[in-house]
Amino acid sequence: MTTSRKEPTPILLWFRKDLRLDDNHAFHAAATSGRPVIPVYIREPRATGCGPLGGAQEWWLHHSLAALQKALDALGSKLILRQGDALAVLEELLAETGAEAIVWNRRYDPAGIAVDTQVKKALRDKGIEANSFAGQLLHEPTRLRTGTGNHYKTYTPFWRALEQSGEPPFPIDAPDQLLSPLHSPQSDSLGSWSLLPTKPNWAAAFPEMWTPGEAAAREKLQDFIETAIDGYAIDRDFPDRPATSLLSPHLALGEISPARIWHATRRLTGKVPTDNIVRFRKELAWREFCYHQLFHFPKLSSANWNDRYDDFPWHADAKLFDSWRRGQTGYPIVDAGMRQLWRHGWMHNRVRMIVASFLIKDLLIDWREGEAWFRDTLVDADPAANAANWQWVAGSGADASPFFRIFNPILQGEKFDPDGGYVRTFVPELADLDRKYIHRPFEAPDDVLKRAGIELGKHYPRPIVDHTMARQRALAAHASLNNDG
Repeated sequence: MTTSRKEPTPILLWFRKDLRLDDNHAFHAAATSGRPVIPVYIREPRATGCGPLGGAQEWWLHHSLAALQKALDALGSKLILRQGDALAVLEELLAETGAEAIVWNRRYDPAGIAVDTQVKKALRDKGIEANSFAGQLLHEPTRLRTGTGNHYKTYTPFWRALEQSGEPPFPIDAPDQLLSPLHSPQSDSLGSWSLLPTKPNWAAAFPEMWTPGEAAAREKLQDFIETAIDGYAIDRDFPDRPATSLLSPHLALGEISPARIWHATRRLTGKVPTDNIVRFRKELAWREFCYHQLFHFPKLSSANWNDRYDDFPWHADAKLFDSWRRGQTGYPIVDAGMRQLWRHGWMHNRVRMIVASFLIKDLLIDWREGEAWFRDTLVDADPAANAANWQWVAGSGADASPFFRIFNPILQGEKFDPDGGYVRTFVPELADLDRKYIHRPFEAPDDVLKRAGIELGKHYPRPIVDHTMARQRALAAHASLNNDG
């Protein structure tokens, strides 16, 4: 007499901003559990604050989910797409599949923490095995503490603590086998989610620069290690040089883990000058520091970390904000950055600081306005880094740049884009302007402008503010605060 073995109950693998198979601790736990694995991605309501931060990241999510499905297809698996309240969807799937366990990787933003805490408690109360894993950061935000047991408020001691804590664990390779259930639950079609823009298709140029997905992230890391990291410490500040890793959008949706990136730099000891490796690792550590801030100050995107700035006299000016947003300020390096943002959903880091300083200090527009615009238009929009970096420029953040550090957009352009290559790429109406005037067209003689085919006010705007006067106004506004700044 023979008896058929009963298939073990399946386990749900809940993907979020960890859209990869490599170095994915939840995926590894599911794959090695001996149970059939049902991968699922839930499009949570926008009001929860979970999921993509804006339209540009929704474009990326569409293609990233398609890439993840392709990777799962190769393992004989299927990604289940559902939308709705996370707990309700998971309970539906548990009922449909008979699953008695679920795994996921932890989120560290306030919205994600709130949802995950509720989900874990509710499921465990029903007897469901619910387990979460680390891996989205090098260190959990609660791990690094000062000598007095507090969280860090300045970056340098945080970096030292991270260095002294030892090397992060080695990344784990993706399992090459996955047990799938005999029957998969129904899934939404990715196209039905309408994540891609149509009319107008403002993301039409994104593919010039980006290929979302885990495979592309690994290729980009390898290319950076082989061609750009040698010289990174200096070249990273020049937007016209191919010197940055371009990994930030892949990190934002978890297509590659920070541990995998850190591990790639281990092999470079003795081959690449140490200052380049350390400078690159410090960028990963800054991301960690941003999440450290967000975890301990959940209102980072909406409230001044330093409440002394709560009474800052901002000027709300929709017309000036619109000129900044469209790259029509009359300052070429600012306009090039804002147009790069619109064209490719990304902006070089040095230029991000310049355009942020211009909005906050030249225009006296609240940093939260800029943070919201970046949140919607960046493919690498990140709830911790975006808010922390805007507050850093505004002077209100943890370990922030002093408010009186006001970037001169002309000098910044001449220093970091000396030949004007970056400006000529993204502000083509200035392409034929002499190098001497590429960052100050408003000072060019009439004959120089004429040779370049430029009429100020027609082909390219005159400056919307005088920087020297704007600087004095900003310093006066700061001095009006009842603090020592």
